[in-house]
Amino acid sequence: MEGMIDPVPEWWLVVLAVLSLAVGATLSAGEAALQRVTRAAVADLAAEGRGRADALGRLLDRRHDALGAVAFVRVLADMTAAVCLTLAVADVLGVWWQVLLVAVALTAFVVAIVVGVSPRRLGRRNPARVLAALAPVLNLLAVLGGAAARLWRAVSPRPARTALEVREEREEDLRDMVHRVSESEQIEDEERELLQSVFELGRTLTREVMVPRTDMVTIDVDEPLGRAITLFTRSGYSRVPVVGESTDDLRGILYLKDVMRRVHRRNDTEGLTVADVMREPTFVPETKLVDDLMREMQAESVHIAMVVDEYGGIAGLVTIEDLLEELVGEMVDEHDRAEPEVEHLGDGTVRVPARLPIDELGDLFGLEIDDDDVDSAGGLLAKALGKVPLPGAAVDVLGIHLVAERAEGRRRRVSTLLASRVPEDDETQEQP
Repeated sequence: MEGMIDPVPEWWLVVLAVLSLAVGATLSAGEAALQRVTRAAVADLAAEGRGRADALGRLLDRRHDALGAVAFVRVLADMTAAVCLTLAVADVLGVWWQVLLVAVALTAFVVAIVVGVSPRRLGRRNPARVLAALAPVLNLLAVLGGAAARLWRAVSPRPARTALEVREEREEDLRDMVHRVSESEQIEDEERELLQSVFELGRTLTREVMVPRTDMVTIDVDEPLGRAITLFTRSGYSRVPVVGESTDDLRGILYLKDVMRRVHRRNDTEGLTVADVMREPTFVPETKLVDDLMREMQAESVHIAMVVDEYGGIAGLVTIEDLLEELVGEMVDEHDRAEPEVEHLGDGTVRVPARLPIDELGDLFGLEIDDDDVDSAGGLLAKALGKVPLPGAAVDVLGIHLVAERAEGRRRRVSTLLASRVPEDDETQEQP
């Protein structure tokens, strides 16, 4: 019939399809290897004397161009194989829907399994060796891909990208690389979590990691150095904010080492106040990104900074240790103990964890304790004191005598309390 396409021998179609699939499978392995390989792996390969180290180095320098060109040629090969398989099936089957059904099923299986899964798995497991074998072809594609990219940018210029856009693009590329590396069995779970934590720093705000002002331990600017030493000893902190009339009236930061240096020089603290030793404070906005703050604190050798809110008030404080914990998790002091349990000490005294629910605390002494503001024994103590409790702080509340016993962790939060029943003759004088 006039206008009909000349028939193509079936074996030609099959051969062309097989060749296209071979090209697609090879490029699929190369693409996976190119995404996974590191310069360290290439250096190890060169040290083994495998050769082509220079070719691999050039390929890694043009990795972006190579990936774009490889993806384009691989898709072109897959499409060619699909068309050839469809034409071959059409010569065998005469009904159009049968041709369509068989061609789609066959193409999906061949492209997905033969070209997609197996070669990619090979490329991920042995990226350096796969690239060493394919380096000449991939370098050629990288050159062609780079030329095509430059030509495209020349004919369709785009506005210059901002620094933020460049940073976001680089971060996204690094995230993709970390995700691919995380899928490998060659790294431990702890290393995988550390890699993820590094990127979370770029999205975490300072207010999310700071110590809120309600948990801050402060000292008045007019306090004598003797009181400051006592505060350092009880709290376990080595740096304390110095305040005036209120927390928002921040005057400076008091360092334990500065106090001890002054005491050592004079052997006497008489007449010295906190104001004589304190340092100038560093202020940071609560919306500052944690990774930027960490670099800034490292560059300026600052270990503690005061966090201010949008109205200029003190929202809390942040230390370099707070930022490091975002990377490696909570840092526990060598003297810290495991989470304590309820322990009866005799004479009606019970050691309880600060996190013990207040209803369980009441059950220990046959009392019903209900408070809408707090849920734990430590919260009950803090509410009654009206400030952050330090070891040794004591109060009678709701028929129970509570004493802060031990502070643990880097933030020196009270971890255990000593609880005992208030004598009945004192309960009438107790302030709830």
